[in-house]
Amino acid sequence: MPLPTVAFRPHLMVASFATCCRRPDAVFDIRTEGRQKPCLPPENDNQQDQNFIMCVSRNSAGRLAQLFALLLATSTLASCVTTSGPAKPKGPDPYYVAMYGPLPNEKFPLDAIDISKVDKRYLRQQVAYQTHEPPGTIVIDTQNRFLYLVQDGGMAMRYGIGVGKAGLEFEGEARIARKAEWPRWTPTQEMVAREPERYGPLAGGMEPGVRNPLGPRALYLFQGNRDTLFRIHGTTEAWSIGKAVSSGCIRLFNPDIIDLYSRVPVDSRVVVLQAEPPMTEPAGGIPMASAANGGLPPMY
Repeated sequence: MPLPTVAFRPHLMVASFATCCRRPDAVFDIRTEGRQKPCLPPENDNQQDQNFIMCVSRNSAGRLAQLFALLLATSTLASCVTTSGPAKPKGPDPYYVAMYGPLPNEKFPLDAIDISKVDKRYLRQQVAYQTHEPPGTIVIDTQNRFLYLVQDGGMAMRYGIGVGKAGLEFEGEARIARKAEWPRWTPTQEMVAREPERYGPLAGGMEPGVRNPLGPRALYLFQGNRDTLFRIHGTTEAWSIGKAVSSGCIRLFNPDIIDLYSRVPVDSRVVVLQAEPPMTEPAGGIPMASAANGGLPPMY
């Protein structure tokens, strides 16, 4: 049932009530909207009190009842107003959701990666990065879990990485001697000896596929003509990016290794850092990102 339409004029009612209490001989009638309606004139003090009571009784009691009814209606209307609840948590940036979305056109289609719980620092992004290495060089900062592809103009493409035991044991320079799409994988003898039940059945190698630990791409690092057994590759464990893990080399999100693979040719130079270098500043003394702070601008 719809509520009746009420012309609510609280200032008139307040004035009416206040005037009645102040001047029993003249009050404002809410129905006449400001025109005075006289009360009985006082003849003595007792009659003044009686007139005041009469004034309140005859002229104000009804109005107070109207005021109460109007206030009740107003509160009822207010209770019908929908108030907004607490703000919902902001979801992942759509830009990154698309970046880490499904890849149905791969030889072995890949599902989307749930990035809702991923530290945004480990998502692929271009950052300011000062280094003496020439553009095209890959710099791996194992301590801060970042891989940088050096670009022109003091910039770099930065990727979050997971670092395995082999990744923590290698330091220095190498080159990409081979690239492979959907590579085979063979566990090392040390891995088989350490976990024979897990890796023993795979000692002869594992075919490419979505369960292959190397993922969709692999970069093989050599020093001269010697295989270092150090690999930059994808992963079946997206949760491990940004962490140190028990086995493997340097792993990236699968979309990231595909992106990096497309940017670097064979013979590209790779520098692996195990210790943090001193922080540097660009010309002019304005702090920029460096390997010392993980490639992050100050106060990031």
